[in-house]
Amino acid sequence: MSPATEWAGGVAQQYRLGVDIGGTFTDIVLVAPDGRLHNRKVSSTEEDYALGILAGIEQVLSAAGLSDVPVSEIMHGTTVASNTILQMSGARTGLITTDGFRDVLELRTLRMPRLYDLKWEKPPPLVERYLRVEVDERLDSNGRVEKPLGRADAQRAVDRLLFEGVEAIAVCLINAYANPEHERLLLEVINERAPGLPCCASCDVLPEIKEYERTSTTVINAYLLPVVAGYLDSLVSRLKDEGLDAPLLLMQSNGGLTTVDQTRRLPCHIIESGPAGGVVGAHALSQKLGLGDIVTFDMGGTTAKASLVENGQYSRAVEYSVGAGIMIGSRLLTGAGYRLKVPAIDLAEVGAGGGSMVWIDPAGALQIGPRSAGADPGPVCYGTGGTEPTVTDACAILGYLNPDHLVGGDLAIDTDLSRAVFSETIAEPLGLTLERAAFGAYEIASANMIRAIKSVSSERGRDPREYVLFAFGGNGPLFAAAIAMVLGMRRILVPPAPGVFSAFGLLCAEVEHHYSQTLRRVLCEADPAELESGWQALERQADTQLSADGFPADRRRLLRHANMHYQGQIYELSVPVPGGPIDPVAIEALQRAFGDEHERTYGHRAGPDEPVELVNLELVGQGVSEGSRVPQGLHTETGGGQTSGTRQAYLGPEQGWLDVPVLERAALRDARPGPCIIEEYDATCLVPPNARAGLDEHGNIVIDLEQAGSQRSADR
Repeated sequence: MSPATEWAGGVAQQYRLGVDIGGTFTDIVLVAPDGRLHNRKVSSTEEDYALGILAGIEQVLSAAGLSDVPVSEIMHGTTVASNTILQMSGARTGLITTDGFRDVLELRTLRMPRLYDLKWEKPPPLVERYLRVEVDERLDSNGRVEKPLGRADAQRAVDRLLFEGVEAIAVCLINAYANPEHERLLLEVINERAPGLPCCASCDVLPEIKEYERTSTTVINAYLLPVVAGYLDSLVSRLKDEGLDAPLLLMQSNGGLTTVDQTRRLPCHIIESGPAGGVVGAHALSQKLGLGDIVTFDMGGTTAKASLVENGQYSRAVEYSVGAGIMIGSRLLTGAGYRLKVPAIDLAEVGAGGGSMVWIDPAGALQIGPRSAGADPGPVCYGTGGTEPTVTDACAILGYLNPDHLVGGDLAIDTDLSRAVFSETIAEPLGLTLERAAFGAYEIASANMIRAIKSVSSERGRDPREYVLFAFGGNGPLFAAAIAMVLGMRRILVPPAPGVFSAFGLLCAEVEHHYSQTLRRVLCEADPAELESGWQALERQADTQLSADGFPADRRRLLRHANMHYQGQIYELSVPVPGGPIDPVAIEALQRAFGDEHERTYGHRAGPDEPVELVNLELVGQGVSEGSRVPQGLHTETGGGQTSGTRQAYLGPEQGWLDVPVLERAALRDARPGPCIIEEYDATCLVPPNARAGLDEHGNIVIDLEQAGSQRSADR
């Protein structure tokens, strides 16, 4: 039985594991058939991530008394691909391209991350120039062969790269999206000359127009092939050795799950694997609760991420940049990293997590991140060798964190160490008291995250005051109220087990495969039969893959999208295609839908004399589970509702130090006013003065900030 055959059935009656690797912690969630959540946080083991995964799974099963329970599925979000690019530790990769296109990776595009920074330098290409080999061939834009590729020329190119000792080969020829014949010949020669050598071609990775994006994406995929395959082979083997023979599926950047075999072939789809899980879980839970439109806010140990869920859908970006020292949503920084043109949940990401360094720049201004202490050495208060102050140290100084321990007592903290280092390196150089310096760091971290939320809301014409802030991650609930008050947002929801919520979100996803094909046509002049034939070809690919995954025909969902722009534009928008066969009525509806989306995104639409041009046909193939992926109810150990007394916490220069009640989540069954601190195994939630917090019937913390927002406005 295939993994997806087992995975796709009867999910509501099974024990399921979600495993999410973060920069600081690896989160493990076990969901029982009745919806009860058992979770564990363990330090990420960068030298071998599988060690942390296995330790966390063993701990969560043992703590739940379920060591012998049959686990039916394991969903995995991983940073292996993103870290490989960030650390420039991928395979020694060669590129075969068309004569004259050797330098596409270096020419890139005109996008610059900082327009007037003359010191900025492009990141080095992932393939050095001497490993980029040209072949004498040419196709025109319609795929017609102008100059055939000879087998001898193909063999020469491959042999040259093999002589240089490459570990992977990427193939990207001009206009191969329109005709893969020459790329197929090169793959055939590679397999003849070096059987088993990892290789890929753009016709399989990204059969779309735009040379830099297509070449960059294909090269990134090849660069990751041996690393990701080795990681997955090792992980699957070690899970089996531990008696966990359950199917393993991986979260993709686009929010869908995929199989191990598909990931080995297309690792470029799992680069934003971890952040996607939290958005998927927030979307699923918000739909179940009827929350309406939400802004997701996920703050972990290394980064903070924001995304938008509206009209029951999360938005997807068609491309983003990775590497070159960043891992950030394209809305905040463009042109800096390596371009990756694959569907991904539209995230704005900033280097502001609990482990982010607090430092003073040469101008004497306080800065946060993007460097992070990570899991090793970690924040100063962990006592594991960290010497530079972090956001977590600031929160410990302010009294927000338990002064004795974190994560349920598994992680002791030493606030005195934080005080000493913060005083010496931050407070004294700035001439501030310790608490004012620490609170300044807290506010700057909040401001960085506000920027991320604005980029997915107000900068896109959305008023954040009309959205619920859905806060999770180990540090999300600690900063959510401060952020919401500045933005004028009135309500915050903190789900059960917020610190491991991204791992839970993995369990809410469905299998998805994304396909595309360039077909440039002026929409009003397009032949409906040609468009229908193009989408049907993509549907056949999806059906073949979903069948191999184990999904019968009645549990496959095929969703068509059209990628379009006004003729002459260089950026596209994707809109859903109406159901039924393509005919003139459907084409007219598509044209109206594009105009609506353009106006919604950019604030205007062109007149009727501006033709809409179809650029790419797109298709999403989904495998639909028999049962709901979201448990009927979520239950965590919330305690008996006791308070732990009070703790001195600094709430800003206006409030100063206050005795703040420290509570368990269950103590909010009866709503109460702030200030208060809610401590849980995996996260800490701060409720400010003039706010009110309580539990809804599903155990979520709901914080009403209308009074707090009014007070902040009055203060201004």
